[in-house]
Amino acid sequence: MNPIELKKAVGSGLLSFPVTHFDSELKFDETKYRRHVEWLSGYDAAALFAAGGTGEFFSLNPAEVPQVVQAAKAVAGNTPIISGTGYGTSIAVEIAKAAEKAGADGLLLLPPYLMFAEQEGLIAHVKAVCRSVGIGVIVYNRDNAVLNADSIARLADECPNLIGFKDGVGDVDKVIEITTKLQDRLVYVGGMPTHEVYAQAYFAAGVTTYSSAVFNFVPALAQRFYGALRTGDQATVDEILKGFFFPFVALRNRKKGYAVSIIKAGLRVLGQDPGPVRPPLTDLTSEELASLAKIIETAKAA
Repeated sequence: MNPIELKKAVGSGLLSFPVTHFDSELKFDETKYRRHVEWLSGYDAAALFAAGGTGEFFSLNPAEVPQVVQAAKAVAGNTPIISGTGYGTSIAVEIAKAAEKAGADGLLLLPPYLMFAEQEGLIAHVKAVCRSVGIGVIVYNRDNAVLNADSIARLADECPNLIGFKDGVGDVDKVIEITTKLQDRLVYVGGMPTHEVYAQAYFAAGVTTYSSAVFNFVPALAQRFYGALRTGDQATVDEILKGFFFPFVALRNRKKGYAVSIIKAGLRVLGQDPGPVRPPLTDLTSEELASLAKIIETAKAA
């Protein structure tokens, strides 16, 4: 898939991040992962991000990323697979090249490791990754890698395969500045944790798609919410927010790192055990798992 095709695909519907399955020894469980990606592909995701944030990119070593990508591509059918990449520039370039070789349709460039940097340094970082591959790249604005509108415009000028901007900061005024300045030169993706609770504000800012982590275990509900949002069905949006997302977020916020842990827990509730999260993350307690089961059960009954 060339960058233009990927841009069109990403903007066409809901996106998601499959969790990465591990066995009891915390090794990549390819069989279970393939089964999960194949299942998700049946729910019309516009694209799936393999080895992304919810897929514990930060806990994978560089050699594991192309393994995850290759496994996803083997079962995803026509669903585009976008690989995570990140860390320092040289490592990000190395992962990017390996992911492209493994069949990734595009890349999501996560923030570099640890350091805060000036705009010139961030521009050089993004440019190096874009120029190392021929596939499309989406830059993830969050944490220590926050590009301003002028920097994004410059990168769009200099990197033809930069096709997307994903925001995980939450400064909607800055997002509006970027979408207004660049218009349709990029596809804009919402990337806040449990983005559904922010989606209405982002839609008003010109960000009409987002990555849904809960798609991992309630894909039909995630698509129903997205459809209601796109068609202006406010009653359904409010119903799902109150009945599922607000209690879900309250449980997620109990402990640090639960934005990922709770997604794996959701699959565990369904009997589709993805294995534990890798350290330094921790899994939900049995009491929290029971609370999540009630939230899911209530949402399914609605």
